Amino acid sequence: MVSDPRDPPLLFSGNANPAFAAAVGRALGVPVGKALVGRFSEGEVRVKINENVRGRDVFIIQPTCPPVNDHLMELLILLDAIKRASARRITAVLPYFGYARQDRKDQPRVPITAKLVANLITVAGADRVLTMDLHAGQIQGFFDIPLDHLFAVNTFVDYFSKDLGPQDLVVVSPDVGGIKMARAYAKRLRANLAMVDKRRISHMEAEVMDIMGEVKGMNALIVDDLVSTAGSLVEAVRALKEAGAREVVAAITHPVLSGPARERLSASSLKELVVTDTIPIPADRKIPKVKVLSVAPLFAEAIRCIHEEASISGLFHEQWEEETKKELPGKKLPGRSKIKSR
Repeated sequence: MVSDPRDPPLLFSGNANPAFAAAVGRALGVPVGKALVGRFSEGEVRVKINENVRGRDVFIIQPTCPPVNDHLMELLILLDAIKRASARRITAVLPYFGYARQDRKDQPRVPITAKLVANLITVAGADRVLTMDLHAGQIQGFFDIPLDHLFAVNTFVDYFSKDLGPQDLVVVSPDVGGIKMARAYAKRLRANLAMVDKRRISHMEAEVMDIMGEVKGMNALIVDDLVSTAGSLVEAVRALKEAGAREVVAAITHPVLSGPARERLSASSLKELVVTDTIPIPADRKIPKVKVLSVAPLFAEAIRCIHEEASISGLFHEQWEEETKKELPGKKLPGRSKIKSR
């Protein structure tokens, strides 16, 4: 049975990012639904939906950000509770999808946890998923239900285009896997393109081997999907400055900022780190050089389109796939023929 667009969507949130859920609700003109999401005395997650959801179109807004396991369990139990309450359709809205970096077997005897999490979300009761800037695009195929994938590129481009003109600007990919994203930014900003060739020493550290592309005398914009311990980012900033870049800024969607990230960023020569509000930044991890942009209006519009059965393709930029197949005129990446996609 198709959801009736005359009934407004119902929004619910766990404890991962209630401020973001409230912002989405304000943009939609719909309040966040009443639900108890707490803990029993022994630590088990306790959920009770305090509104009637029978036959309604429900959206659960819950990024699986740190503490990842707690927020994932809240999401799964919310899904189960609302499914058992006879909701017509349930969309899991994950502004940030945790476990996304465990998307393949890169060593012997390791799991593909991103696939496991996709299975859990589906079995728990989700009918579809809405997310943003997945760490690996193939994760979309891990779900056996529809998934809508939003991108933060236009939000960042709107911000940087006010201050960074195309003259003397180079967009930098922090690794080979990020070339596609960097090319989309470079095309929109009419900028040059470069790439950092790095070697990962451990899960918390990376060593820059080379920079492919001209950065001397340029302002550099590093783009990526997430920043965790900031080891790779700080190393890239250092290498760019040593290669002659003037000012270095970064646009990174998900500010995980775990472990030594705060100290590393504070001590680095990075001028500004611009992130989105998909993940809340705790007070003890905030630093002056971090600027937060809201993507709540984008998610609100996506939820409206899903609820009204309208096309969402204009929001998640299917044209990105076509645009990135075309060469930037006069902006070839040196050594490009030697680069292999991972």
